[in-house]
Amino acid sequence: MSEMITADLVDLDLSAETKEAAARALAERMVTLGRVTDLEGFLADVAAREAQMPTGLDGGIGIPHCRSEHVTEPTLGFGRSAAGIDFGAPDGPADLIFLIAAPAGADDAHLTILSSLARQLMNAEFTSALRAVDDAAAAAALIRGDESPAAAASTAPEGTEPTEGSKDSVAVSAAASADTATGTTTDTGDTATADTGASGERPFRIVAVTSCPTGIAHTYMAAESLENAGREAGIEVVVETQGSAGFTRLDPAVIAAADGVIFAHDVPVRDKDRFAGKPTVDVGVKAGINKPAELITEVRGKAARGEVSAGSAPGTPVERSGDSTEGYGTKLRKWLMSGVSYMVPFVAAGGLLIALGFAIGGYKINKAPSVMDHFMWLQADSWGALFFQIGVVSFGFLVPVLAGYIAYGMADRPGLVPGFVGGAISLTINAGFLGGLAAGLIAGGVVIGIQKVKIPAALRGIMPVVVIPLISAAIVGFLMFVVIGKPIASAQKGMTDWLNGLTGTNAVLLGALLGLMMCFDLGGPVNKVAYTFATAGIAVASPSDSAMKIMAAVMAAGMVPPLAMALATTVRGKLFTETERENGKAAWVLGASFISEGAIPFAAADPLRVIPSAMVGGAVTGSLSMAFGATLRAPHGGIFVVPLIGNPFLYLIAIAAGVCVTTALVVVLKGMRKQAPEGTGAGVADTAIAAKVDSKEPVAA
Repeated sequence: MSEMITADLVDLDLSAETKEAAARALAERMVTLGRVTDLEGFLADVAAREAQMPTGLDGGIGIPHCRSEHVTEPTLGFGRSAAGIDFGAPDGPADLIFLIAAPAGADDAHLTILSSLARQLMNAEFTSALRAVDDAAAAAALIRGDESPAAAASTAPEGTEPTEGSKDSVAVSAAASADTATGTTTDTGDTATADTGASGERPFRIVAVTSCPTGIAHTYMAAESLENAGREAGIEVVVETQGSAGFTRLDPAVIAAADGVIFAHDVPVRDKDRFAGKPTVDVGVKAGINKPAELITEVRGKAARGEVSAGSAPGTPVERSGDSTEGYGTKLRKWLMSGVSYMVPFVAAGGLLIALGFAIGGYKINKAPSVMDHFMWLQADSWGALFFQIGVVSFGFLVPVLAGYIAYGMADRPGLVPGFVGGAISLTINAGFLGGLAAGLIAGGVVIGIQKVKIPAALRGIMPVVVIPLISAAIVGFLMFVVIGKPIASAQKGMTDWLNGLTGTNAVLLGALLGLMMCFDLGGPVNKVAYTFATAGIAVASPSDSAMKIMAAVMAAGMVPPLAMALATTVRGKLFTETERENGKAAWVLGASFISEGAIPFAAADPLRVIPSAMVGGAVTGSLSMAFGATLRAPHGGIFVVPLIGNPFLYLIAIAAGVCVTTALVVVLKGMRKQAPEGTGAGVADTAIAAKVDSKEPVAA
């Protein structure tokens, strides 16, 4: 394996003024050495990772990093800035910038070395040496571990032995990482395990789990920070790092002996139930890096007060931010998005299968007998009936899945049983989509309430398996059947009747409103509200004509933003950066496939011009689609389901009109301001979009 960093990858006089420029300067060195094959593609991946969470850390460190298919081998670039560059750290600009480039399929050995570097960055001696070194080759040697921090900071000749107690190499850090993963700590001086106090009492014991979206840097930096803080406080801290290289579970005996638990994570903790019944602090991974001492003090305080978790620490497992100051509005949005994100694949699968059944067998296929009793291999009608009936079964899961995963978003796994039960009851009493929303929220709230009750230690083991499902399902079932089910069912029927009665101007105005919502945040919460509203209307075997018109208007409007950006970059390319023009090529396919997120790179770079323009075009398309009476039975597919659309020619005209309007507005608005310099701008969401396309996930909503 070639060296991850050489003198050619070091810039001790980095002149960049922004984090984007710094990443570009270091990435260009990687391109020169053949470590990166596509500069713009790689920078887009870096920007997408940066958009998830700023990579600036306290102490003047910036660590932009990503895994990318454009990286040929694990590579480190290092730059030192005299002026400092803002990477979003609370304490100000960073002067030490590490660009970490990992291949999409990096092996465990590479990732272990990268994680070791992350741990080294928490060593003040290491960072001080990097600030003092005056030679690129020496800096590279220091980062590789060929030279100790003490030697690099002095004038001693190469080969001088490191001072006792220093973390002098990546190899030592790698050993520390490996030991931590298996539930032990490496002795680097004064360890907590040796400090039992003058009285002979054992120290307070904490187990922790750290994880971040990429799993390369923050995961291991948080682990190192917590361990260092534990040593300073004279307590034992053992960390399980759930990073990209996988993870080794802590020994159950270590967990059992622990007095408290710290979760510092930005992705769900795997096998969280192992830590149930202990005082728990649950925060984002950056809190583990920046304020480990406070977290240790907090968990010790909870232990002193006897506060323990009952099954799982509170929080949203699907889309958590780790911010305990979030308002209820933000939490509610995340809970609802949790349910919608799990429901959408059922919508796509069921809707497209039903649409395929209609395409093969005609619109009377819903009257066909069960294919279990009557199926002819060589008859098209039998295949049409088969696809239709599979799709109907898939649609039958929509409301239970929505309710179940709203409850899961609120209360983790214990919320699934009452959520699914409440959603199924909603279908039974004809409360539909609205009933599913209510059932999910009630189920999550009931479980959270049960978890707050202090339970004797002897009963904690059966709580998540027996007691919580039993009590919560009974309460949710009672409320849905006896208390709130009938009013919700009446509201659902009233809304359905209102939709069926929409004609003329009212229908056109509804189409415009849905178009505005679809184009407002391009896959965000408002977009998903409109999309879920439309799919709920067609999630039945025989949807109304009004429901199919709404579905058609929503899909048409969602196609407008990416198609308009693609057209704008084609007709007036000079108004866009080189990266945006490249994104424009992909936007043709994304827009045609009903993937609204294809316009995110443009909206992120210039929101005040792109988003209003997209909303106007979406409103035009939505209103025209409703006015033309276009219908759609499939919930997804873009131009690929045009044969299944009622009035397809007029439908395409509606899309073309909206695309032209948005394109014209964007061109005019961008033409009124000074052209942006080449090489800057969009690209913050390319990786997320590509991932959704690769996974075939329906991301229009």
